[in-house]
Amino acid sequence: MIERTVFSYKDLEVRVSDHASEEIMDLLNHTIHGAEGGMRYSLTNISQRISAYKDSIRFVSLYKKNHVTGTIGSCFRISGQGALECPSSYLKYLSFQAPFQAPLTWRERREQTQAPEKEDSFKHKVLEIFSKPHLLEIKNVNEGDRHLMYAFIESMNERSKNLVNKAGYEYIRSFLTVAFSRFSPKISPEVRKINKDEREEVKKILSEYYSGYSLFTTDNTFHDDRYYIIRKGNEIIAGASVYPAVNKIYHVPGVWGWILMKVFPYIPYYRRLFHPGEFRFLVFDSIYCKEGEEKSLEKLFETACAVEGCYTGLSWLDDRSDLYDRIRTGVNLGALNRLLNAKPGLVFIRFINFDEKDKSAFYEAPAYISGFDFS
Repeated sequence: MIERTVFSYKDLEVRVSDHASEEIMDLLNHTIHGAEGGMRYSLTNISQRISAYKDSIRFVSLYKKNHVTGTIGSCFRISGQGALECPSSYLKYLSFQAPFQAPLTWRERREQTQAPEKEDSFKHKVLEIFSKPHLLEIKNVNEGDRHLMYAFIESMNERSKNLVNKAGYEYIRSFLTVAFSRFSPKISPEVRKINKDEREEVKKILSEYYSGYSLFTTDNTFHDDRYYIIRKGNEIIAGASVYPAVNKIYHVPGVWGWILMKVFPYIPYYRRLFHPGEFRFLVFDSIYCKEGEEKSLEKLFETACAVEGCYTGLSWLDDRSDLYDRIRTGVNLGALNRLLNAKPGLVFIRFINFDEKDKSAFYEAPAYISGFDFS
């Protein structure tokens, strides 16, 4: 196992490790994500996700007097294809003590508002390490190589946006949440999970379909053997990865947010779709749909919900992508998507050893938003 000190800063120490210690896990499991006034939630699948990343994840952690006070996870992969292909690291689990933990007393809230400058300076020091990805000790990542460090940030999270901007990250694309829901999902006989000997066929289809996307990866497409497809003859016309997830929701902004949080849990059927204390849903990822076959994708989503015992599925798509337009107009997404007024997410990238000409392709291409990473 790797664990070493990268530098010290006043009474603080920054360490890099290839595993989440018990103390890091305790911090992650007690972190509430999101900004005041926006969506606020906590993840319950952290341990399983970290295990799935295997040796491709690193943690850069801040210690004070030998105790963890903050950590950021970095997940390595080769993303994209052609001119968009590059060694990349997705930043995940940005967790620091205190900022958004609930419940808070009035005194704790006052103390937090008095400390953001110092806290952000700590985070900035940690983020600075990611300008030198070779320090993370990933195999075949060398000083001087091109590298992408990227993060997905809620548009309302001003502190996180300011933080990554100061660290040299550039806003390149935006994305939206797409919610599929059914009160009583039905199984279609046309839908099935793939066999292992079909993986290469699916990977080829996905690689061709997402050839013009930045940040695309199939690293987790077949995680837990939950890739569903529909065939027409010998041709796959629709497919998607499925990952069950459970979040605890603390706040959803706006009038519809109040309805979701305060009304839905007490209405028969609607409480199947959304329950804040334990919001169970599927993540749809690595989505493929042959043009003109959007209704097949609707059958696939509904069957996956029925088989996996869920009523809701979420995906995150670049809002200027062809796939987003086709799903939004060609698939009956159900009640929850009509009520959900989610603000866009933002894609930020730090380009390491890139010239301006090479960076322009990432602004123009739709970004692939990995549901596996984002959930």
